[in-house]
Amino acid sequence: MEPLATNAALLIIDMQQGMNHPRLGRRNNPHAELQMQHLLNAWRRSQRPIVHVRHMSRSPDSVFWPGQPGCEFQPALCPLAHEQVLEKNVPDAFTTTGLERWLHVRSIKQLVIVGVITNNSVEATARSGGNLGFEVIVAADACYTFDQTDLAGRLWPAEDVHALSLSNLAMDYARVIETAEILAAAAPLQTD
Repeated sequence: MEPLATNAALLIIDMQQGMNHPRLGRRNNPHAELQMQHLLNAWRRSQRPIVHVRHMSRSPDSVFWPGQPGCEFQPALCPLAHEQVLEKNVPDAFTTTGLERWLHVRSIKQLVIVGVITNNSVEATARSGGNLGFEVIVAADACYTFDQTDLAGRLWPAEDVHALSLSNLAMDYARVIETAEILAAAAPLQTD
């Protein structure tokens, strides 16, 4: 992979305390948060832009209903005062958040996306980013999802849901790679 742009943005999607709620079920990729932390630390060291996206649900029974602890960022991934925070009400972080304009104003063309849920907010945001002409990179090992029952009642393991979602993205919308490769592409700027 070629070196990342000096202004490549890291989008951390929905890393809120509600993601740890037992009602969401069994998840895959138990080390995803650690990979996200590695990327966040690298972005902070290189002073690249960071966007923290927070989901604020419109459903009162959601773990992300405003005013509940589930809305708060997970401590290890909390934004710093100067980092951008966007709130969304739907899976796609581009919808009615001003994200596209925020990126264009800063001439940002590259986006590295991490977070949750792979087949929901991560996928929706990556698809929009790709459709809008951004160069989107999804860190496969810095995302996760949950077991999912399909419309026929079949239970799909989170690992399969994650793999299929990433495969869908890799077809037309994003480059899907591991954190280590992204960190290697970000490294040249860190030594300045």
